[in-house]
Amino acid sequence: MKPISLTRYLIQEQHAGRINADLRLLIEVVARACKTISIAIGKGALGGVLGDAGTGNIQGEAQKKLDVLSNDILLEANAWGGHLAGLASEEMDHSQPIPDAFQRGNYLLLFDPLDGSSNIDVNISVGTIFSVLRCPEGVTTPGDEHFLQPGTTQVCAGYTTYGPSTQLVLTIGHGTHVFTLDREIGSFILTTRDVQVPAETKEFAVNMSNQRFWEAPMQRYVGDLLQGKEGPRGKDFNMRWVASMVADVHRIITRGGIFSYPLDSKCRDKGGKLRLMYEANPMAFIIEQAGGAASTGRQRMLDVQPTGLHQRVPVFLGSRDEVAEAVRYHREHDQGA
Repeated sequence: MKPISLTRYLIQEQHAGRINADLRLLIEVVARACKTISIAIGKGALGGVLGDAGTGNIQGEAQKKLDVLSNDILLEANAWGGHLAGLASEEMDHSQPIPDAFQRGNYLLLFDPLDGSSNIDVNISVGTIFSVLRCPEGVTTPGDEHFLQPGTTQVCAGYTTYGPSTQLVLTIGHGTHVFTLDREIGSFILTTRDVQVPAETKEFAVNMSNQRFWEAPMQRYVGDLLQGKEGPRGKDFNMRWVASMVADVHRIITRGGIFSYPLDSKCRDKGGKLRLMYEANPMAFIIEQAGGAASTGRQRMLDVQPTGLHQRVPVFLGSRDEVAEAVRYHREHDQGA
């Protein structure tokens, strides 16, 4: 069968009435920017892009040179396309409307330009995460408040993982599909259509070094996983942790599992560790469209009403039945069971 390129896939979806021309072109612009980022990452030390940039982002985190470069690539690529009203990045304090010099469209783009960048210097997979929302009716110059839409309103979400191969995982609300970059021809090619996350799993991903800071229900949940066959869960579990959300989620997309970044005493004041708008919501949309589930532990992720552009939340996502188990532990704890 003849390989289907991302462009051809998007045109077919447009003909089927599932996306319009503006959204199709917007996705292509983002994919093209991700190809540019992939090239820069692929050069590594040869391109002089490793190491710290000597700056910090809105969260007070040290920025890598590739954080800044990736952010600039995505900003520049999307500024003049004519498909966006505004964009927001994890690396910027506030959202940016499209400059008056350029044509404006009806979409809002949010992105984490380089997720897992603390791993870049040790050559571990990193990625780009993005989410597309509709700009509210009648708004021509969007501000931060216009981005504060629940995850259910997303019209598109995706991530690119830069590893041994560069892969783009995409949903427009009709299943989750995997594209692989063919470096010889420079195109993303559809390699897995309608990927499905297994409902059950024996694999979990969590940062165990934070165990002493976790809430009681998380302590009990992981404690029961670690007891394996002899414990209440009745089966042995494996643990994996890359510390790059894109890499951990991509493993789940490929073979199932649960990814957890729970509330703990270190991040309680901030509401959690991961960002709702740039990480949790797009990943939740992708996972749900692949038959999985995503929760804060107490609420479906996509139903959370955002209160701030850089809001943080606890995250449990992956295999549907295992996410339900994690939620059950929290529910039983909250009910005093």
